[in-house]
Amino acid sequence: MTARIISTDDHVVEPANLWQDRLPKKYRDIGPRVVRENIAMSWVGGRPTWTPDESGQPTDFWLYEDLKKPIVAEGASVGIETDGAGQGITFDMMRPGCFDPVERIKDMEVNGIEASMCFPNFMPRFCGQAFLEAKDRELGLLCVQAYNDWIADVWAGPSDGRLIHLSIIPLWDPHLAAREVYRNAARGGRAITFSELPTKLGLPSIHSVDNHWDPTLQACVDTSTTLCMHIGSSSNRVETSLDAPLIVGTILNVTNVMASMCDWLFSGVFERFPTLKVAYSEGNIGWIPYILERADRVWEEQPHLYDHKLVPRKPSDYYRQNMFGCYISDQFGLDSVNAVGEDTITFETDYPHGDTTWPNSVQVAEKELAHLSPEQREKILRGNAIRMLSLDTLHPRFTR
Repeated sequence: MTARIISTDDHVVEPANLWQDRLPKKYRDIGPRVVRENIAMSWVGGRPTWTPDESGQPTDFWLYEDLKKPIVAEGASVGIETDGAGQGITFDMMRPGCFDPVERIKDMEVNGIEASMCFPNFMPRFCGQAFLEAKDRELGLLCVQAYNDWIADVWAGPSDGRLIHLSIIPLWDPHLAAREVYRNAARGGRAITFSELPTKLGLPSIHSVDNHWDPTLQACVDTSTTLCMHIGSSSNRVETSLDAPLIVGTILNVTNVMASMCDWLFSGVFERFPTLKVAYSEGNIGWIPYILERADRVWEEQPHLYDHKLVPRKPSDYYRQNMFGCYISDQFGLDSVNAVGEDTITFETDYPHGDTTWPNSVQVAEKELAHLSPEQREKILRGNAIRMLSLDTLHPRFTR
């Protein structure tokens, strides 16, 4: 198999000067900025904690309003030898491909990746929650716009189509969010990142009686922009108990994705917006056949549990019409490709996170897809991503 792979979920480490170079002067003292301190890490109740320690590990912190957040190894682990995911690191320790677009493309070459769509990482978090949680909405909007300007002008724009433009939106206002969708679509953006469970962020649900999110969704439809929901974008970590090790929640985070999919399938959104595209990033796919089977059965046997006018068709029909799944490594899901839907699956490498298959993504893909036909492999590694993100309308490399 000759790999031409499009990764639909990687991450960019936001450069230290991103906001300082773009915000008005009056905001630079409270806008996102980086400071370096020495800290010691310890584990308390199964969670990492950090305390100042002059003899400790040099660590870069993001500051924003009252926020002080360390940069830790888990979010930029490629090429780093560390004592653990919670260890503080500095930009000097990171592989340059984490934040430098030229170096990222070199790392993609090593990994057999033709193109990559990158989510935010440390500062905004996966759907820009940091700017929602801040106090100053004017500053928050400027921060959102500055991030999107950097993605368009520095990260994706000069990359000859290889780094795919993914925008964040001002989550607190669906009309402002719609404007940002239109603004970024005008310069080649065909994807935004959204929360898997917005109510966990204190926002209206997609079931809201006033159709709160419709302005944003309409903008997505008008511009062929895909709404991408990354696992963890609800800032709601699944916990079985406070003393359970972090690995338990990491394994169970997919349950947030399951909940989100059920929300969307029974929301009526896909009746109002039949061409809307929704993607679940880093959610993997092995669980999807069960959820669709269960949803179809309940839809048919217990119609008193939902409004049939909102969902007149089987949930699995909406899934195959409107949704995409994204996996890193999921042999069970790929063995169940007919039940998942070969037209709905996309591949990711998750560079530079701890789950990444870099620099062996081609080998992982070849092994897990070996039982599928060449046509199926092409769809999963490249074709479905092109269709999901309308990439063939943006660059000739995606029409070949």
